[in-house]
Amino acid sequence: MRAQGVIGAAGTSALMLAASVSAEQAVFHATSLKAPFIEQFNDAISESRWTVSKATKQTPVGDETFSYVGQWEVEEPEVYPGIPGDKGLVLKTKAAHHAISTLFPEPIDPKGKPLVVQYEVKLQKGLECGGAYIKLLTEGEGGEGFRAGEDYTDKTPFTIMFGPDKCGSTNKVHFIFRHRNPITGEWEEKHLKNPPQPKITKTTALYTLIVNPDQSFEIRINDEVATSGNLLEDFTPAVNPPKEIDDPEDFKPESWVDEAQIDDLEATKPDDWDEDAPLMITDTDATKPDDWLENEPEYIPDPEAEKPEEWDDEEDGDWVPPMVPNPKCEEAAGCGPWTQPKINNPDYKGKWTIPRIPNPAYKGPWAPAKIPNPAFFEDNHPSDFTKIAGIGIELWTMTEDILFDNIYVGHDASEAKKFADETFHVKKPIEKEAEGSLEDEDLDHPETLVDKIRLKVYEFIHLATIDFASAIKQMPEVAAGLAAAAFTAIGMILALFGLIGSAPTKVKQTTTVKKTPTTKAVAPVAPAGVEEKKALDQAGVPVPNPEIANPEVRKRTTRSTKD
Repeated sequence: MRAQGVIGAAGTSALMLAASVSAEQAVFHATSLKAPFIEQFNDAISESRWTVSKATKQTPVGDETFSYVGQWEVEEPEVYPGIPGDKGLVLKTKAAHHAISTLFPEPIDPKGKPLVVQYEVKLQKGLECGGAYIKLLTEGEGGEGFRAGEDYTDKTPFTIMFGPDKCGSTNKVHFIFRHRNPITGEWEEKHLKNPPQPKITKTTALYTLIVNPDQSFEIRINDEVATSGNLLEDFTPAVNPPKEIDDPEDFKPESWVDEAQIDDLEATKPDDWDEDAPLMITDTDATKPDDWLENEPEYIPDPEAEKPEEWDDEEDGDWVPPMVPNPKCEEAAGCGPWTQPKINNPDYKGKWTIPRIPNPAYKGPWAPAKIPNPAFFEDNHPSDFTKIAGIGIELWTMTEDILFDNIYVGHDASEAKKFADETFHVKKPIEKEAEGSLEDEDLDHPETLVDKIRLKVYEFIHLATIDFASAIKQMPEVAAGLAAAAFTAIGMILALFGLIGSAPTKVKQTTTVKKTPTTKAVAPVAPAGVEEKKALDQAGVPVPNPEIANPEVRKRTTRSTKD
């Protein structure tokens, strides 16, 4: 095996060994941390507090009805497993509607407190088109209703929607909250204007949302700040409506003149205005330059061109060499017939039109009068969200095996960080080693070309171990490179042993075999001469004795004659 192959194989083996050792050392233990809500999915769905929806949903377009037939399971990940025994809630069905929900032991009231929402997502087969977000469901005003259970649908009111979503041009981490107008009582969704992009990887990603009582918020991905802002400034539509609005009963008067200019009806075309005068005229003052080569053509046949050997005059017609610029013209002012150039016509005026003058009746642009907004309110504390009854996951996706795990909902960002340290930060290095990748920051900035190639090869190998055909489709350039390298190596080996390439020159060699003192013998043809034999010996290839290796040849080519 070549040195590079040995090193590559050793590196891959080392990564796999490191992953197995780390996995053996880490063992899943349920957290001892306390919070209003923590979910680690230790029980099967049938024995847990989660309820799969049996409802139907109606599409906004086409008015079609679909059932939530997507299957859910609590199981360990199949792709790049992390901590042994660590299970998650897995969306199992491709191209299907899924809905599942759970209730908090007691409704969570975010008023006047920080709100922290954190959970893990593992896209075991990537994310082609679909979401992986969660919803914090709104508690009913009387403590009833909105606690969906088997009736949970996309219409169930939510307080906050948070998490990744990818399909077509959409590729973002949603942060949407519902806000109620205290005057009209109407609910309105507020969407983050500039959401961050999600981490679309097959290893676990951690999403954290922190909303503070001072209206600031922060979104973290893998425990790093992805974006931050303010609830009053960074959402659309804005939380607070304008103080004034256009008067819906105010209309522009018929007499209102908003045309700033009008035609000058008193203007007439001047008598000397010649509409037929051309734009360009001949420069009658121009003279031919002294070095103008009037008898030289601008282009000449290429003197270096030759008729192709395969050209057939009968079938292809007479061959004509291509034309090239005349080199003599490059040194002169020009070649060919000289004509006086064209210049702009100073008398050209074009088509006459009536000029425009300011409108004496102009009043300016009209706008309706402003009136106080009857729906105006000022809520400077939108972080006082409505009480939260539970969590719902309602998704349609083209990609299955999306795993949710380690959900935290509470008021303490430091406790959420401790929870992540116990879970996400333990499994992350194990998954990375199983994947065969370096840390994210190292992958983003490989130092050398060799590093870049090595990372590509590692990625292809690990994709191939999961799905060889998919690896070739995703990374065709790496597959082609590895195939070329393999064929080159095989070719070198075959050439070394003389199995391919030009055959060695055979040189006739005679040998005398004495049967009696008067016997003459003609020896068989040997497979190689002296020089060829030396070359083969140096290459470590044995050269057989033809008389020993093939007695039939010896029998045919050796004959005896008596004196």
